Amino acid sequence: MVGVEFFGNTDLASIAIWGFWIFFALLIFYLQTENMREGYPLEKDDGSLSPNQGPFPVPKPKTFKMAGGKEVVVPSPEHEAAHRREDLALARTSVSEGFPHKPTGDPLVDGVGPASWAPRVDEPERDGHGHIKIEPMRKNEAFFISAGHDPRGMPVVCCDDHVVGEVVDLWIDKPEQLIRYLEIELENGGGRRLAPMQLVRVKSRYVDIRTLNTERMAQVPRTASDSQITLLEEEKITAFYGGGEMYCRGA
Repeated sequence: MVGVEFFGNTDLASIAIWGFWIFFALLIFYLQTENMREGYPLEKDDGSLSPNQGPFPVPKPKTFKMAGGKEVVVPSPEHEAAHRREDLALARTSVSEGFPHKPTGDPLVDGVGPASWAPRVDEPERDGHGHIKIEPMRKNEAFFISAGHDPRGMPVVCCDDHVVGEVVDLWIDKPEQLIRYLEIELENGGGRRLAPMQLVRVKSRYVDIRTLNTERMAQVPRTASDSQITLLEEEKITAFYGGGEMYCRGA
């Protein structure tokens, strides 16, 4: 009989459970190595390779085809270099690894600490159809404010209770139908700056910039274009306002 002669005394339940554990171990190995395509091999604070790279090997390079015909190879030294910031204005606070660093200059301007930013791609974010997602409302007449206060024309008040300028336009995320930035015309010919909608408060009669004072508003990073914003510019602007919570407002 098949059940007696072929399997004999084999424990089918044991084979099933051991097969599951072997499959599960291989799955963990695969997922962990795929997770190591960015940020590896590990480095020490000074940029040299860490002696402890962990139990899993760095995976072989794989080419990913991105939207717009671009290709990204990871892991690769070129990819890591493109996403690395060198010569940060920071100093060690301990001879040991893993301790925090302290700013050596103006942390908001240098973009370190709570004001740190990552070197994202210097191109505008696009939707699934290849169209630019974030644009001023003046270029999109079909959009309008459906609820709440329209901040356009309102004065902008900083955390030092001084009026710094006036809201002149709104930058909208067209696919999400959300306001992403307020465009502010600074007083005394200071030019225009963008303010992230999540870091301001629209009151009944004015717009409150909670994290920056009047002096700092003039230092907000500018955009290269007056009609679009890149991912890198978004990163720098948001980091500047966010860092002001500690370095400006909390000072």
